[in-house]
Amino acid sequence: MGWPVGHSRSPIIHNHWIAEHSLRGSYVLLPVAPETLEQALRALPVLGFSGCNLTIPHKVAAMSIVDQIDPLAQRIGAINCIVVETDGSLSGCNTDAFGYIQSLRDARPNWQANAGPALVLGAGGAARAVIAGLLDSGVPSIRLTNRSPDKTQELVAAFGPQVVAVAWAERHAAVEDVALVVNTTNLGMQGQPELDLNLSVLSPQALVSDVIYAPLETPLLAAARLRGNSTVNGLGMLLNQARPAFNAWFGVMPTISNALLGKVHASF
Repeated sequence: MGWPVGHSRSPIIHNHWIAEHSLRGSYVLLPVAPETLEQALRALPVLGFSGCNLTIPHKVAAMSIVDQIDPLAQRIGAINCIVVETDGSLSGCNTDAFGYIQSLRDARPNWQANAGPALVLGAGGAARAVIAGLLDSGVPSIRLTNRSPDKTQELVAAFGPQVVAVAWAERHAAVEDVALVVNTTNLGMQGQPELDLNLSVLSPQALVSDVIYAPLETPLLAAARLRGNSTVNGLGMLLNQARPAFNAWFGVMPTISNALLGKVHASF
Protein backbone atom coordinates (compact mmCIF):
# COMPACT_ATOMS: atom_id res chain seq x y z
CA MET A 1 0.00 0.00 0.00
CA GLY A 2 1.58 3.24 -1.14
CA TRP A 3 1.21 6.32 -3.34
CA PRO A 4 2.60 5.62 -5.88
CA VAL A 5 3.22 1.88 -5.62
CA GLY A 6 3.74 0.67 -9.20
CA HIS A 7 7.55 0.52 -8.85
CA SER A 8 7.44 -2.09 -6.08
CA ARG A 9 9.10 -5.49 -6.54
CA SER A 10 7.32 -6.87 -3.46
CA PRO A 11 4.61 -8.72 -5.48
CA ILE A 12 7.33 -10.73 -7.26
CA ILE A 13 8.83 -11.73 -3.92
CA HIS A 14 5.66 -12.61 -2.00
CA ASN A 15 3.83 -14.31 -4.87
CA HIS A 16 6.91 -16.50 -5.41
CA TRP A 17 6.77 -17.59 -1.77
CA ILE A 18 2.97 -18.08 -1.85
CA ALA A 19 3.42 -20.48 -4.79
CA GLU A 20 6.47 -22.14 -3.25
CA HIS A 21 4.56 -22.98 -0.07
CA SER A 22 1.28 -23.87 -1.87
CA LEU A 23 -0.68 -21.19 -0.03
CA ARG A 24 -4.05 -19.85 -1.15
CA GLY A 25 -3.68 -16.14 -1.67
CA SER A 26 -2.15 -13.33 -3.67
CA TYR A 27 -0.01 -10.27 -2.98
CA VAL A 28 -1.36 -7.25 -4.84
CA LEU A 29 -0.47 -3.58 -5.33
CA LEU A 30 -2.78 -1.18 -3.50
CA PRO A 31 -2.39 2.44 -4.68
CA VAL A 32 -3.91 4.46 -1.82
CA ALA A 33 -3.88 8.26 -1.66
CA PRO A 34 -2.85 9.71 1.72
CA GLU A 35 -6.28 11.19 2.41
CA THR A 36 -7.94 7.74 2.13
CA LEU A 37 -5.35 5.76 4.11
CA GLU A 38 -7.52 5.22 7.19
CA GLN A 39 -10.47 3.98 5.14
CA ALA A 40 -8.21 1.60 3.21
CA LEU A 41 -6.58 0.15 6.33
CA ARG A 42 -9.92 -0.33 8.09
CA ALA A 43 -11.18 -2.20 5.01
CA LEU A 44 -8.43 -4.86 5.23
CA PRO A 45 -10.26 -7.18 7.69
CA VAL A 46 -13.57 -6.78 5.83
CA LEU A 47 -11.97 -7.70 2.50
CA GLY A 48 -10.24 -10.79 3.89
CA PHE A 49 -6.65 -9.55 3.88
CA SER A 50 -4.06 -11.11 6.21
CA GLY A 51 -2.27 -7.76 6.24
CA CYS A 52 -0.25 -5.46 4.04
CA ASN A 53 3.04 -3.71 3.60
CA LEU A 54 3.29 0.07 3.71
CA THR A 55 5.63 2.17 1.63
CA ILE A 56 6.08 5.91 0.98
CA PRO A 57 4.27 8.02 2.14
CA HIS A 58 2.27 5.91 4.62
CA LYS A 59 4.86 4.53 7.07
CA VAL A 60 4.45 7.27 9.68
CA ALA A 61 0.82 8.26 9.10
CA ALA A 62 -0.41 4.69 9.64
CA MET A 63 0.94 4.67 13.21
CA SER A 64 -1.99 6.78 14.40
CA ILE A 65 -4.51 4.48 12.68
CA VAL A 66 -3.53 0.94 13.70
CA ASP A 67 -4.64 -0.55 17.04
CA GLN A 68 -1.31 -1.95 18.30
CA ILE A 69 2.33 -1.14 17.50
CA ASP A 70 5.26 -3.31 18.55
CA PRO A 71 8.03 -1.72 20.69
CA LEU A 72 10.68 -1.67 17.94
CA ALA A 73 8.33 0.11 15.53
CA GLN A 74 7.46 2.60 18.27
CA ARG A 75 11.16 3.30 18.72
CA ILE A 76 11.77 3.62 14.99
CA GLY A 77 8.74 5.86 14.56
CA ALA A 78 7.45 4.13 11.43
CA ILE A 79 5.69 0.91 10.41
CA ASN A 80 6.10 -0.97 7.15
CA CYS A 81 3.99 -4.04 7.92
CA ILE A 82 0.44 -4.47 9.19
CA VAL A 83 -1.06 -7.75 10.42
CA VAL A 84 -4.82 -8.29 10.59
CA GLU A 85 -5.42 -10.11 13.89
CA THR A 86 -8.12 -12.76 14.39
CA ASP A 87 -10.36 -10.18 16.10
CA GLY A 88 -10.05 -7.80 13.14
CA SER A 89 -7.72 -5.38 14.88
CA LEU A 90 -4.62 -4.06 13.11
CA SER A 91 -1.10 -4.57 14.47
CA GLY A 92 1.80 -2.52 13.12
CA CYS A 93 5.44 -3.58 13.07
CA ASN A 94 8.68 -2.60 11.37
CA THR A 95 10.79 -5.23 9.59
CA ASP A 96 13.15 -2.76 7.86
CA ALA A 97 15.75 -2.77 10.66
CA PHE A 98 16.00 -6.58 10.51
CA GLY A 99 16.08 -6.42 6.71
CA TYR A 100 18.94 -3.96 6.59
CA ILE A 101 21.20 -5.71 9.12
CA GLN A 102 20.53 -9.12 7.60
CA SER A 103 21.41 -7.75 4.15
CA LEU A 104 24.85 -6.71 5.47
CA ARG A 105 25.40 -10.13 7.07
CA ASP A 106 24.31 -11.98 3.93
CA ALA A 107 26.57 -9.93 1.66
CA ARG A 108 29.51 -9.69 4.08
CA PRO A 109 29.44 -12.59 6.59
CA ASN A 110 32.55 -11.20 8.34
CA TRP A 111 30.92 -7.78 8.96
CA GLN A 112 31.55 -6.59 12.50
CA ALA A 113 29.13 -4.02 13.89
CA ASN A 114 31.64 -2.85 16.50
CA ALA A 115 34.40 -2.15 13.95
CA GLY A 116 33.89 1.61 14.20
CA PRO A 117 31.50 4.52 13.71
CA ALA A 118 28.91 4.64 10.92
CA LEU A 119 27.92 7.58 8.74
CA VAL A 120 24.21 7.64 7.85
CA LEU A 121 22.97 10.03 5.17
CA GLY A 122 19.28 10.92 5.32
CA ALA A 123 16.77 11.27 8.14
CA GLY A 124 13.54 9.73 6.83
CA GLY A 125 11.78 6.48 7.70
CA ALA A 126 14.53 4.31 6.20
CA ALA A 127 17.19 6.15 8.21
CA ARG A 128 15.21 5.55 11.41
CA ALA A 129 15.11 1.80 10.76
CA VAL A 130 18.79 1.65 9.78
CA ILE A 131 19.86 3.59 12.90
CA ALA A 132 17.81 1.34 15.20
CA GLY A 133 19.24 -1.77 13.55
CA LEU A 134 22.83 -0.53 13.75
CA LEU A 135 22.59 0.51 17.41
CA ASP A 136 20.95 -2.79 18.38
CA SER A 137 23.72 -4.67 16.53
CA GLY A 138 26.47 -2.91 18.47
CA VAL A 139 27.67 -0.05 16.25
CA PRO A 140 29.40 2.25 18.78
CA SER A 141 28.32 5.61 17.32
CA ILE A 142 26.52 7.06 14.32
CA ARG A 143 27.19 10.31 12.47
CA LEU A 144 23.93 11.51 10.97
CA THR A 145 23.69 14.07 8.19
CA ASN A 146 20.71 15.27 6.18
CA ARG A 147 19.81 18.14 3.87
CA SER A 148 17.17 19.33 6.39
CA PRO A 149 18.94 19.92 9.73
CA ASP A 150 15.69 19.96 11.72
CA LYS A 151 15.03 16.33 10.74
CA THR A 152 18.57 15.42 11.80
CA GLN A 153 17.99 16.94 15.23
CA GLU A 154 14.69 15.09 15.52
CA LEU A 155 16.45 11.74 15.10
CA VAL A 156 19.29 12.71 17.45
CA ALA A 157 16.67 13.50 20.09
CA ALA A 158 14.86 10.20 19.42
CA PHE A 159 17.91 7.89 19.53
CA GLY A 160 20.15 9.51 22.11
CA PRO A 161 23.84 10.37 22.54
CA GLN A 162 25.22 7.61 20.29
CA VAL A 163 23.81 9.54 17.32
CA VAL A 164 25.66 12.78 16.53
CA ALA A 165 24.43 15.41 14.06
CA VAL A 166 26.77 16.45 11.24
CA ALA A 167 25.98 19.46 9.05
CA TRP A 168 25.27 18.52 5.42
CA ALA A 169 28.13 20.78 4.32
CA GLU A 170 30.51 18.76 6.53
CA ARG A 171 29.48 15.32 5.20
CA HIS A 172 32.68 14.82 3.14
CA ALA A 173 34.93 15.20 6.21
CA ALA A 174 32.60 12.94 8.26
CA VAL A 175 33.61 9.99 6.04
CA GLU A 176 37.03 9.85 7.71
CA ASP A 177 37.62 6.83 10.03
CA VAL A 178 34.12 5.37 9.71
CA ALA A 179 33.67 1.63 9.23
CA LEU A 180 30.35 1.93 7.41
CA VAL A 181 28.65 4.47 5.12
CA VAL A 182 24.89 4.17 4.54
CA ASN A 183 22.87 6.22 2.04
CA THR A 184 19.18 6.26 3.01
CA THR A 185 18.30 9.29 0.83
CA ASN A 186 16.73 9.01 -2.63
CA LEU A 187 19.84 10.58 -4.19
CA GLY A 188 21.18 8.14 -6.78
CA MET A 189 17.81 6.50 -7.39
CA GLN A 190 16.61 6.26 -11.00
CA GLY A 191 15.33 9.68 -12.03
CA GLN A 192 17.01 11.47 -9.10
CA PRO A 193 20.27 13.45 -8.92
CA GLU A 194 23.40 11.63 -7.78
CA LEU A 195 24.53 11.78 -4.16
CA ASP A 196 27.51 14.12 -3.90
CA LEU A 197 29.85 12.44 -1.40
CA ASN A 198 33.64 12.60 -1.63
CA LEU A 199 35.11 9.24 -0.57
CA SER A 200 38.76 10.25 -0.82
CA VAL A 201 39.41 10.02 2.95
CA LEU A 202 37.37 6.82 3.43
CA SER A 203 39.24 3.82 4.84
CA PRO A 204 39.80 1.04 2.26
CA GLN A 205 38.33 -1.39 4.82
CA ALA A 206 35.04 0.53 5.17
CA LEU A 207 31.79 -0.96 3.87
CA VAL A 208 29.57 1.28 1.71
CA SER A 209 25.87 0.50 1.48
CA ASP A 210 22.81 2.02 -0.15
CA VAL A 211 19.15 1.26 0.60
CA ILE A 212 18.33 2.03 -3.06
CA TYR A 213 17.82 -1.03 -5.29
CA ALA A 214 16.89 0.68 -8.58
CA PRO A 215 19.50 0.90 -10.00
CA LEU A 216 21.25 -2.05 -8.36
CA GLU A 217 24.52 -0.11 -8.42
CA THR A 218 24.09 3.56 -7.59
CA PRO A 219 26.81 6.10 -8.48
CA LEU A 220 27.86 6.01 -4.79
CA LEU A 221 28.37 2.24 -4.87
CA ALA A 222 30.16 2.41 -8.22
CA ALA A 223 32.58 5.03 -6.87
CA ALA A 224 33.21 2.95 -3.73
CA ARG A 225 33.78 -0.24 -5.75
CA LEU A 226 36.25 1.49 -8.06
CA ARG A 227 38.38 2.55 -5.08
CA GLY A 228 38.32 -0.97 -3.63
CA ASN A 229 35.66 -0.72 -0.93
CA SER A 230 33.14 -3.49 -0.33
CA THR A 231 29.60 -2.48 -1.27
CA VAL A 232 26.03 -3.65 -0.51
CA ASN A 233 23.00 -2.48 -2.50
CA GLY A 234 19.41 -2.19 -1.27
CA LEU A 235 18.05 -5.38 -2.79
CA GLY A 236 19.07 -7.50 0.20
CA MET A 237 17.21 -5.17 2.55
CA LEU A 238 14.08 -5.43 0.38
CA LEU A 239 14.26 -9.23 0.32
CA ASN A 240 15.06 -9.64 4.01
CA GLN A 241 12.43 -7.21 5.34
CA ALA A 242 9.86 -9.28 3.41
CA ARG A 243 10.69 -12.52 5.26
CA PRO A 244 9.36 -11.67 8.77
CA ALA A 245 6.35 -9.93 7.18
CA PHE A 246 5.46 -13.09 5.24
CA ASN A 247 5.94 -15.11 8.41
CA ALA A 248 3.60 -12.77 10.34
CA TRP A 249 0.84 -13.22 7.74
CA PHE A 250 1.20 -16.91 6.89
CA GLY A 251 3.15 -18.58 9.71
CA VAL A 252 5.99 -19.60 7.38
CA MET A 253 9.51 -18.10 7.40
CA PRO A 254 10.57 -18.14 3.72
CA THR A 255 14.09 -18.27 2.30
CA ILE A 256 15.79 -16.24 -0.42
CA SER A 257 16.49 -18.84 -3.11
CA ASN A 258 18.39 -18.51 -6.37
CA ALA A 259 15.07 -18.94 -8.20
CA LEU A 260 13.62 -15.92 -6.39
CA LEU A 261 16.77 -13.85 -6.99
CA GLY A 262 16.54 -14.70 -10.68
CA LYS A 263 12.95 -13.44 -10.90
CA VAL A 264 13.76 -10.22 -9.05
CA HIS A 265 16.88 -9.49 -11.13
CA ALA A 266 14.90 -10.12 -14.32
CA SER A 267 12.50 -7.32 -13.33
CA PHE A 268 15.16 -4.61 -13.64
